[in-house]
Amino acid sequence: MTTLLRIDASIRVDGSVSRALADSAEATWKAEHPDGVVVRRDLGRHPLPGDAWPAVIGAELGFGPDPDATRADLAAARALAAELSQEIRTADAVLLAVPLYNYGISQHVKTWLDLLMTDRELLAGEVLRDKPVIFTLARGGGYSPGTPKHGWDHATPYLERIFGEVFNMSVRKAVAELTLAPVTPGMETLIDASKVSEEEAHLEAEKHAAVVAREITGAAA
Repeated sequence: MTTLLRIDASIRVDGSVSRALADSAEATWKAEHPDGVVVRRDLGRHPLPGDAWPAVIGAELGFGPDPDATRADLAAARALAAELSQEIRTADAVLLAVPLYNYGISQHVKTWLDLLMTDRELLAGEVLRDKPVIFTLARGGGYSPGTPKHGWDHATPYLERIFGEVFNMSVRKAVAELTLAPVTPGMETLIDASKVSEEEAHLEAEKHAAVVAREITGAAA
């Protein structure tokens, strides 16, 4: 039995493009693994506590508040970090749905990653080596080469660096751009382009999920 860890980060539910792309990937995964398990963690709807990482790392490095005064909080923070690490360790593949917020990742995703990186074994780069991760990314504007905001997407390079170069995972991505065109005054001329980008991203998400699912079971891609 296979396990897919799905992480959602959008603060939106209805109308979230990153979630919709992840739905497409998950549906394809389920078609290939009908008996598989999908473990879900919704960082957008249920954010992790922002003080958990300072508690864990502060105790590890020997600074911060009096440990006796915060012993219960520290135990809870360490338990949470261990839970997150176990989730990604035991998953056969990871599906990460992330929107671009203010040109970067949301604080919810950063907190999750910070807590994962309290696990020194994950940081060593061997535990997750070659494990597949699929990013389904939504960008409200245009950030491709040739656009005025090219280079302003600081989320995708960061995610690629952490998952691809720190954790040494096998990264695939499906990206939809101009997702705010249908609802943003002044972007009306980009609506058609946004629809094309989203349609192509759904196809990419499905393709990546199919390839990863077959690779895991050893079937021919």
